[in-house]
Amino acid sequence: MKILFLGGTGNISADCVALLHQRGHEIMVLTRGKTAVPPGYRAVQADRKDAAAMRTALKSLQPEVVVNFLGYDLSDVQVDYDLFNGLVRQYVFISSTVVYAKPPQRLPLTEDGPFGNPFWDYAEKKLACERWLQQRREEAGFPVTVVRPSHTYSKRWIPNPVSSGSYTFAARLEQGKPVFIHDQGESPWTLTTTADFAVGLAGLLGRPEAIGETFHITSDEVLTWNQVYAEIAAALGVASPQIVKVPTDVICQVAPQLTGTLKGDKAHPGVFDNAKIKRFVPEFRDHTSFRVGVRESVRWLREHPDQQNLKPELDELIEKVIAAWQKG
Repeated sequence: MKILFLGGTGNISADCVALLHQRGHEIMVLTRGKTAVPPGYRAVQADRKDAAAMRTALKSLQPEVVVNFLGYDLSDVQVDYDLFNGLVRQYVFISSTVVYAKPPQRLPLTEDGPFGNPFWDYAEKKLACERWLQQRREEAGFPVTVVRPSHTYSKRWIPNPVSSGSYTFAARLEQGKPVFIHDQGESPWTLTTTADFAVGLAGLLGRPEAIGETFHITSDEVLTWNQVYAEIAAALGVASPQIVKVPTDVICQVAPQLTGTLKGDKAHPGVFDNAKIKRFVPEFRDHTSFRVGVRESVRWLREHPDQQNLKPELDELIEKVIAAWQKG
């Protein structure tokens, strides 16, 4: 198949692109020219928010499947609808499990909801995009499939509640500095490797029976945040990590920029029923435990210090939250 990725070099998408290329598909990756597209893929240069530029760039490509990792606002998918309606076999919108109601009304979470996350505008926008696309499916036969990842990490990430894309959290543990954990650290959470997620996504592409359907693709392994921190510390070789337990409300009061990621996501239980994706894609399994996955991330990031993305401002934020809590 000819598959066009809108966003193909990010945390999740890079492994998806690599797997599909390995399976023999022709891969095209939209880029604004600021990020290099790996050899073997066709780079399509255009600003995706510029409909005219997109039409020009896509005129001769004729993709059969489009996978959109860059849909954050309703205007993004509306442009895509105008571009691809009637021209592609399948349009896959990458949404997020943050669209489910917070706090969750039942566990495990299934694709039929309930929905509604008032704590994060990112979640509200993703849900609005989903609903608009499904309405186009019902009214005009637009061939949409919705996929919802949860907390998914590649070798470039060490998952944590502050900033998974930066090694700063891990570096603090290595240096014997304290980090905070929200509440008592006992809420259950799910972490998924990008390699495992890619198998689920790849199995949905080009399948007519997946049109009009919604899937979350996550691991079945459930850990408390205390267990997550313990595995990270062990992977780093830190025997006695300094972890300060801070109520979520206090964290969000001191650092309001974390309200979405905590009250809108990580402070609530994240446990998912993966029966549907396994029914459609029997080869999908969570092959990599977090114990194995986080060790691979630590090893890779230590071998590639230029990719650690250290952020002094995160150090300052963590210090600020802990100081505020300890001062009462």
